[in-house]
Amino acid sequence: MERPPLKPFSLTIFFPCHNEEANVERVTRLAVEVGRKVADDLEVIIVDDGSSDETGPIADRLEAEIPEVRAVHNNPNRGYGGALQRGFSEATKNWIFYTDGDGQFDLNELPPLIPLLEDHDAVSCFRLDRKDPAIRKLNAFAWTTLVNALFHINLRDIDCAFKIYPKTFIDETEIHSTGALIDTEMLAKARNKGLSIAQVGVHHYPRTAGEQSGANPAVILRAFKELFKLRKNIQLSGRETA
Repeated sequence: MERPPLKPFSLTIFFPCHNEEANVERVTRLAVEVGRKVADDLEVIIVDDGSSDETGPIADRLEAEIPEVRAVHNNPNRGYGGALQRGFSEATKNWIFYTDGDGQFDLNELPPLIPLLEDHDAVSCFRLDRKDPAIRKLNAFAWTTLVNALFHINLRDIDCAFKIYPKTFIDETEIHSTGALIDTEMLAKARNKGLSIAQVGVHHYPRTAGEQSGANPAVILRAFKELFKLRKNIQLSGRETA
């Protein structure tokens, strides 16, 4: 895989939003503010994933107000993986950064990640002092341990939504997951292709508005059912790199 250049720095920032009317404007404006500091060529994409509140109209208004912003809409809701897939398919810049639209990460922690791309192909962050309920943190630990054992990814926080990938990797990689497994699939395929992945800690903040959906038992069960199918598919597709 050929890595895109860092100068001039061409960056897509995107984030999925499902019923995030209380968060989407704040997250978008901060993404634009931070993105303008680090990128020579910037776009910020709001992925409205079938929201039933005012997320979509707010996103459209921000698109009309801010040149770098683009709003896209999934109708109906496609789930977390489907929303990420939409963001990746819409991205046009050389490097793609994604986070969540719930405001639990501080986008001011993005700029220090950029120099890591001088020596690495991608960046996958881990949450410092994760601000989630204990059961959610326990589930995440068990999931990360299992995924690392199955795929030899060797990362501290598989599902941390603070990642940068080169667009060349996205363009060359077929991603099938439409649910919670998408981060695992992408990282496993990145390792399989021999990508060097930097890890760095970022702060995680309590959700101040909206509701979490990732801990839904149906979502978790679906991810586990798909996990071993993914393992088999990756084994068939080629070598694995520890």
